[in-house]
Amino acid sequence: MNKRNTVTAALPYANGPVHIGHLAGAYLPADIYVRYLRSLGKEVLFICGTDEHGVAITLKARKEGLTSQQVVDKYHLQIRESFQQFGISFDVFSRTTHDLHHQTAAGFFRKFYDEGKFIEKETDQYFDPEAGQFLADRYIIGTCPKCDFDKAYGDQCESCGTSLSPSDLKSPRSALSGATPILKPTKHWFLPLDQYQKALEHYVLDNHQDWKPNVYGQCKSWLIGDGLQPRSMTRDLDWGVKVPVEGADGKVLYVWFDAPLGYITATKEWAIQKGDPDAWKKYWLKEEANGETSLVCFIGKDNIVFHCLIFPAILMGHGDYILPDQVPANEFLNLEGQKISTSRDWAVWLHTYLEEFPGQADVLRFVLASTMPETKDNDFTWKDFQARNNNELLAIYGNFVNRVLVLTEKYFHRQVPENLKPEAQDDHLRQLIRVTAENAGKSIEQYRFREALATVMDLARAGNKYLADLEPWKLWKSDPDRVASILLTALEVSSALSVLFEPFLPETSHKLNQMLGIARFNWNDLLHAKTLVFPGHPLGEIALMFQKIEDDTIQAQIRKLEARSAEIQQEQGLTKSVVQPQKDLIDFESFSKMDIRTAKILEAIKVPKADKLLQLKVDTGLDQRTIVSGIAEYFKPEEIIGQEVLVLVNLAPRKLKGIESQGMILMAEGPDGRLYFVKGSAEIPSGMSVR
Repeated sequence: MNKRNTVTAALPYANGPVHIGHLAGAYLPADIYVRYLRSLGKEVLFICGTDEHGVAITLKARKEGLTSQQVVDKYHLQIRESFQQFGISFDVFSRTTHDLHHQTAAGFFRKFYDEGKFIEKETDQYFDPEAGQFLADRYIIGTCPKCDFDKAYGDQCESCGTSLSPSDLKSPRSALSGATPILKPTKHWFLPLDQYQKALEHYVLDNHQDWKPNVYGQCKSWLIGDGLQPRSMTRDLDWGVKVPVEGADGKVLYVWFDAPLGYITATKEWAIQKGDPDAWKKYWLKEEANGETSLVCFIGKDNIVFHCLIFPAILMGHGDYILPDQVPANEFLNLEGQKISTSRDWAVWLHTYLEEFPGQADVLRFVLASTMPETKDNDFTWKDFQARNNNELLAIYGNFVNRVLVLTEKYFHRQVPENLKPEAQDDHLRQLIRVTAENAGKSIEQYRFREALATVMDLARAGNKYLADLEPWKLWKSDPDRVASILLTALEVSSALSVLFEPFLPETSHKLNQMLGIARFNWNDLLHAKTLVFPGHPLGEIALMFQKIEDDTIQAQIRKLEARSAEIQQEQGLTKSVVQPQKDLIDFESFSKMDIRTAKILEAIKVPKADKLLQLKVDTGLDQRTIVSGIAEYFKPEEIIGQEVLVLVNLAPRKLKGIESQGMILMAEGPDGRLYFVKGSAEIPSGMSVR
């Protein structure tokens, strides 16, 4: 591990609050990782801030009757305060509307411009003749060609989820004036990503095969598919970082050129605040870092291409900056079996949760860490939230600590007892502390946070079993010296748990430290078998760490979620599914001939000269095989890497466009003709038969 660690979490967009999908995707895993590094005594800088530019901000401002600045001020404050209450421990939380950021981003653009690294060209873009301005995709509304929803945006239909371009819409109209837009030429500056293709292939494919499979696979699909193409780095908009060249009036920087540079700006801001304006350089500049700084960027999977290809290309083009060493990207977290949707209000908002569950931020941290979508989409349910609190936090961890402290208070007047009669079981449990610290640490360093948390919880289980097996409350009258050693050992386990749980449950560990009378979190102590409690040491006041969550509380959350979603759906006139009639009956023998297996998509690329076909590489458990599937109209290759699917594996091979397809992906077709994956379970490995 490097001497110095720069850790970033994707800048949340300041057009709305943060929900649990955002937390599980980037912010909680980043915070766990950072807290672990700090506990090891590592030098680490944790950077974030709000992304405050782009068309979504201007749309939100129009909707709320505010200026764009008022919108970002409102949500920046809300997001920042929510993160603080949730225990996300940023060293700096900045924002991209700061003058310092505008200077940094404009400086990057100007350097590229002066060195001739942009392509300048005119393209046709929709223009509102009444409003007198060019329209970004989200400013164009029309009828979806797939489902006929008449309020689809120029980039996506909110009803059926289809990705669109403005030219796909039927009867397009401007969201500003309602006028029919016209095509009009406009000049923009393009970053020639094709010129960075070889460098990016070397950076990703040759040097970062250790990246998570979803990250590496999606990058590979972009690089070896159609290859990278020039992408415009400017937009016709009046909100954002102004393009700093002549002839660019009314143009701002593309948000994905501007936003990632916010990490650098935030570090500069941190350095200024600490009174050392040049301190940022050792975290970002190659010459100053001298090979001793590691850059780790935590993101959600929808940001992979921007952080792994476009951002590195920008850093490469500049030439002075280090590149990301790791880009851990989580998959999506669903809610009660459905995709989280901000437009339908199908979400658990962080600020609302903190209001309705005061003092229970750690419960949500624990549940999200336990169900974190590290390798595949996962699901949050209120019932699971209740069960994990009551059956794990309360019944295992909380129960163990409470019993230890209560017994110590009862028998030893709230003082750590002497080790008067040690036995082998005590040493075994102490050794388990060190092993747990080693294994959990390795899991965190490999970004397997669910595994790390489960490992720590197993130590709490072992502590419970230790007390249940030895029953010190029955030994007190006959063998108080043995009870002293048992409770000393159990207190050492409790203090170790305060350290090991701290990255996951920081407020709980703080409470436990107060009860134990200790004041530090040091993972290295556990690795070297050092204890944090000593005989004669006084303990603090005892308090319950967790509270039972009742059924009524959970049912109220479910009812509120469903009622609001139905209300929004009715307001927006979203289409409802129509169930197709049953087909003719078949006998069991006909069905049993089909060999259907769970599988995972490993790679996906477009088939040349075939608009509807994707070439997939899937792991069927039996083998890794090629399947050609007619789903390109509905799915981008980079979006489906890691997708769990069902495959008909004994379908006779067939050549499509010269490629032998060895099976069929099973899909569901909606009433609008759109295709949906029939997913394998997140808990079932590839190769399991479906019967």
